[in-house]
Amino acid sequence: MEEGLAMTDTDTTRDTDWSLRPWMLALLLGVAGLLIHYASDWQYDNVPPWRAALTGFLFFGPLAFAFTLVRERWRGPLAFALLVGAVMAGIAWRVARAEDHYADEGYWLAAGIVSIALALPLFQARFHRLRWRTSYDDTHFHVWTDAISAGGALAFTGLSFLLANLLAELFAAIEIEFLRELLREEWFNWTFAGVTFGAALGVLRNQLKVIGTLQSVGMLVLSLIAVPFAGALAIFILAVLVSGLDVLWGATRSPTPLLLSCAAASFVLVNSVVRNGDAEASGSRVLRWAALVLALGILPLSIMAAISTGTRIAEYGLSPERIWGLIAIMVAVAYGVAYFVAPIRGRMTQWMERVRRANLHLAAGTCVLAFILALPILDFGVISARDQLARLQAGEVSAEDFDFAALRWDFGDAGREALAKLAKSGNAQVAKLAQEAQAQTERSWPPDGLDGRGELTDRFAVYPVGTALPAGLKDAIAEVHVCRGEVVCRVYLQADDETVAVLGDGCTAPQVTEGEAVEPGRDCAIDIEPFGFRDGGWKILTGDPPAKPMSKEEERVSLLRERRAIESGAVTIAPSREREIFVGGEPTGRKFE
Repeated sequence: MEEGLAMTDTDTTRDTDWSLRPWMLALLLGVAGLLIHYASDWQYDNVPPWRAALTGFLFFGPLAFAFTLVRERWRGPLAFALLVGAVMAGIAWRVARAEDHYADEGYWLAAGIVSIALALPLFQARFHRLRWRTSYDDTHFHVWTDAISAGGALAFTGLSFLLANLLAELFAAIEIEFLRELLREEWFNWTFAGVTFGAALGVLRNQLKVIGTLQSVGMLVLSLIAVPFAGALAIFILAVLVSGLDVLWGATRSPTPLLLSCAAASFVLVNSVVRNGDAEASGSRVLRWAALVLALGILPLSIMAAISTGTRIAEYGLSPERIWGLIAIMVAVAYGVAYFVAPIRGRMTQWMERVRRANLHLAAGTCVLAFILALPILDFGVISARDQLARLQAGEVSAEDFDFAALRWDFGDAGREALAKLAKSGNAQVAKLAQEAQAQTERSWPPDGLDGRGELTDRFAVYPVGTALPAGLKDAIAEVHVCRGEVVCRVYLQADDETVAVLGDGCTAPQVTEGEAVEPGRDCAIDIEPFGFRDGGWKILTGDPPAKPMSKEEERVSLLRERRAIESGAVTIAPSREREIFVGGEPTGRKFE
């Protein structure tokens, strides 16, 4: 008879107390920690692929075995652990070999970790044998108990290190330095971490029934948050439907992470109400309706995130990071569709069961997708480089606005090959800019997103009024943080024609009224920088303003004086021991040279 088939599913997936487990796991992970120390003996800027692969195997393989080992069976968990170790070793080897030939090697490792994290509870619930007959109750149980066990073991490991260092200092006080010296050794720290984590994990895995009860209590407490969150989410979605998406884009430059985070929170809160089965699901009608609202809200949040990312791609084209973002959005949309359809197909009375089955199917699908993405099948650098070239050749982006530096630094070999083609372009301007990017020795950043402040403003005011902006100054301003976003860029020319004061004024209508602009404590983004004509071009002149404490009334008077001076053009550069920017005849503290 096949191993384990004579037992019930519950017996084979939920392990019982085993007194030797803490000792075995402490020994297993302690030895693994020591071996990891010796395997990972490399310089971080030069990682030998074989060492990276060995480290990946020694780290993830023993961990997988520690989580899956049960007293009745060890062959299956051992095979699973060897498979996990081999997969992560292969990914680590590929990442170490990538160097700068690829653009997104960090995402390969992340995809591999996501894949094994999802595969772990599926294996524990015997999905490899039962397929779609796998008990959702068992799978959900293992997801939460694995998370709680890992968190508890990490906390114990941290506490152990804290106590060890405390004891080391205690002994050092009587001139016994042995423990302090030991804690400075990397081999000891790796071994100690493995032993303490393994021992704690073994104890916690022996108490899965208690942890299961703790899980139920935790989900009960968590479900209480579902009600206010559902109400706030409903108001948000209705507000967006009434006002349009422009209000969201105006409030933040990066709405996608925020929207996906809210969708993930909704997913967690829905499942805190739905739980393992109808018998465990909350009987409160208020909580059930809140969970339903959250389940229905995941799809619109995911769609808004897709629109946001799609808009950015339409404007700037594909990049490896944006493709990975699209994949995350696709997964979110898949969950959103499943959760939106569940009440329709379940006819409201069975929608929770539909959600549970969708969780199992989507977890398996996401596990496979993450595994495929970690394999050397798709090169997002190639895809992105082709898209960027197509946009340039089609005239969707001008040569001045095209990000040649991204091809040089962000797309791997595919980007540099594309840049080499552009350097031989028949378009003289394209060829010149491409050759300049090829000659770069360090990364230069495009204007978009510099310091997270958005694009260079198109609203300029030059003083004295009627004076033209000096040639080349706008390009110099575009290289730094000043005058970005929804501001007026005020340029104050000085008498020497070689220095200017540039002020990014965010305290203007329609965003800010004159009364609001002079309110103390109001942060409406005023940046001021000196520029000078040096060596044939305009350059920013460095210097940092000192803080000058003042009362609220003094601040109000100062702000009013500055506001009137700014709008009248009374901004000058005057000599002192150092040169300094003056607004309305008063020094700002912005000194340079």
